[in-house]
Amino acid sequence: MSIFTIIYQQTSLIKEEIQLIVKLLRFTNEPEKTCAIAGRLCYSAVGIEELNEKLTQAKIEDILKRIIKSGHLSVLEHASFTFGIEGVSRALLAQLTRHRIASFSVQSQRYVNFKKGVDSVIPPSIEKDAKLLKEYKEFLKISQEYYTKFLDAGILAEDARYVLPNASATKIVLTMNARELRHFFALRCCNRAQWEIRDMACRMLKLAKQAAPVLFDNAGPDCVSTGCTEMSPCGTPWKKSASK
Repeated sequence: MSIFTIIYQQTSLIKEEIQLIVKLLRFTNEPEKTCAIAGRLCYSAVGIEELNEKLTQAKIEDILKRIIKSGHLSVLEHASFTFGIEGVSRALLAQLTRHRIASFSVQSQRYVNFKKGVDSVIPPSIEKDAKLLKEYKEFLKISQEYYTKFLDAGILAEDARYVLPNASATKIVLTMNARELRHFFALRCCNRAQWEIRDMACRMLKLAKQAAPVLFDNAGPDCVSTGCTEMSPCGTPWKKSASK
């Protein structure tokens, strides 16, 4: 389990290590049955209530596996999953919001005052270099000092935040449907994805599989299911077991 290093910028720089937090907060009740009913309805003359009563677990699994294999994934949009995420950077947020079929609620830098300190993520590549790490911390300290100076001068937080770096940590509530999550996992769990969002995506995948194992069977980078589609493959593809 990887750990992000967070700098707490108070009166002095105190280095502490905390885990990236990813929690599955809520999801559609019986998500797999819901999607299976939707898929079966398209080819059934009977009513929805009858379908609901007659679908056994074995039938649900059979329907979903055939739907996923065929690529007719629209029925997976009937199941949604909501995650709570903490300890990620604004750099990650910029990547995450490119996935437009999703809902995002993000801790605001406009309305939340960070005068007591802004948490910042340190990339592992910088953390392992003592000289660069020291310079990185110095930059973050200067950024915090100017942010506080502007607030003290009467500048609103919505303008003072312009001096805060992409490293600034944030908190997110994120909702996606199952179809979009499979697409998200295909892109962001890939070994060629950026390290921070890959770590987050892999944790989300693990939680999603626990909640709906059939819906997310073979979910993950393309190498798990159809084969790598990257122009420059990483050379170390996932095995199916790695996505569990």
